[in-house]
Amino acid sequence: MRWLIAVAMLPLPAAGQYTLYACMVTSKGYVVGARLPPSGLFLKSDAAGWRHAGFNHPSLTALDYDPRDPSTVYVAAGNGLLRVTERGERWKILTGSDVTELLDVSLDLNAPGTIYFSHTAGIQVSRDRGETWHDASAGLRRKYTAALRVDRKRAGVLVAGAEEGIFRSEDGGRHWRLAGAAGFQTLHIEQSPHDSCYWLAATEGGGLFESTNCGVTFESNGNLGVGRNIYDIAFDPSSPNRIAVAGWGPGVAISEDRGKTWQLRNAGLPAASVWSVAFDPAAPGRIYASVHEEALYVSADYGLTWKRDGLEGSAVFRMKFVPGALHP
Repeated sequence: MRWLIAVAMLPLPAAGQYTLYACMVTSKGYVVGARLPPSGLFLKSDAAGWRHAGFNHPSLTALDYDPRDPSTVYVAAGNGLLRVTERGERWKILTGSDVTELLDVSLDLNAPGTIYFSHTAGIQVSRDRGETWHDASAGLRRKYTAALRVDRKRAGVLVAGAEEGIFRSEDGGRHWRLAGAAGFQTLHIEQSPHDSCYWLAATEGGGLFESTNCGVTFESNGNLGVGRNIYDIAFDPSSPNRIAVAGWGPGVAISEDRGKTWQLRNAGLPAASVWSVAFDPAAPGRIYASVHEEALYVSADYGLTWKRDGLEGSAVFRMKFVPGALHP
């Protein structure tokens, strides 16, 4: 309990004390067998442009960090779970050759040293900072799990997006039950930073599903993205009611009323095929969006206008702002 109090008392980072991490691959025009263009982990702070950090890597899909040590980032990769330190330059793989095709990673903030990741063959957990791993998907009939989040308020409470819907566990993955979106492949899940009982889940063809009871059950949020794929969800840290989603077909959609209504914000984007979105916590109004094989775009007015921001020809599968840490 003492460390929980200590974390709660930590000062928030001052404006500009964030680094944006991007998991990307430069795929436009790529021919199998050719040398891979710069791909993998890219970092950006307000003081500098984009920097390719560490190794060239073709498959990074998600990342997470512990706010007690934001200098360490955990990255889900095609060849295992990576621990990344030292300005993104030092990488260590924490899993064996038997684990591949990782899809998501989430740290349990209420159980120090506990890391979960999902992959094409289920979910695994480490309770010793990645030294040893154990299966946490025994109750899931279909193992492919694209999305995973640990409740930020309760240790061992997990919400997972699998092939047959959204599933919830209250005991660290030992047992699972269906929470909603039955029959839909779930692609991404997020918990509101303002209200721990409000969750959103993005699906393949089923649109958005929301929970207002702490992830116990999920219901359809409406027609946004139905028949299309929604890949990302971002809550604005400066407003409890503003949410952005990204998908192929919807492009970028913004809600100003906590998901009751949505407006498409694609004017100025070259296509409505968007992989990921992220709000800048240090600059209200600023939002980033990755347009497939075009570039990363940035807006200063919540998506009303856009301009290119680099990473040409890329697909950015996940972005995350990390506080008070790496400044290239």
